[in-house]
Amino acid sequence: MHASVEETVQARLILSTHRSARLRVTLAYRPEDPLAVRMGFPAEFSLDEPADGPVPVPGRDAGPDIEWVFARQLLTAGLELAAGVGDVHVRPAAGRRTMVELRAPEGTALVRFDTTDLRRFLWRSRLAVPEGEEHLYLDADRALAELLG
Repeated sequence: MHASVEETVQARLILSTHRSARLRVTLAYRPEDPLAVRMGFPAEFSLDEPADGPVPVPGRDAGPDIEWVFARQLLTAGLELAAGVGDVHVRPAAGRRTMVELRAPEGTALVRFDTTDLRRFLWRSRLAVPEGEEHLYLDADRALAELLG
């Protein structure tokens, strides 16, 4: 079995046109879930805080991370062209940056990443499970057991 890929990167939570906050984001890829990537945000990152409200405080111990799980292919496509339907949208931005928009009932968060960080993470994920070979890593019995509890 290939090893999981995990990387912590710095991103910016866009609060308004002229205001943003630095944010630590953990990117993760697991070969046992080969179609998905995970983005872990500090627990103090909250979609229900108003834009002019509290700013996340890196390093504050606020409990477990908030994790968003979405298709690896969506992240790959969004590096080149706007992509996404539903809760997660990814699009290129000026200056070798990538914007990830996360939508939840509590609100919407816009997070800006350095595209180089995302490309490096995706490259490492493809070393673990090459693109187009994800089906070889799927465990239908395990997935069914998880669904049925």
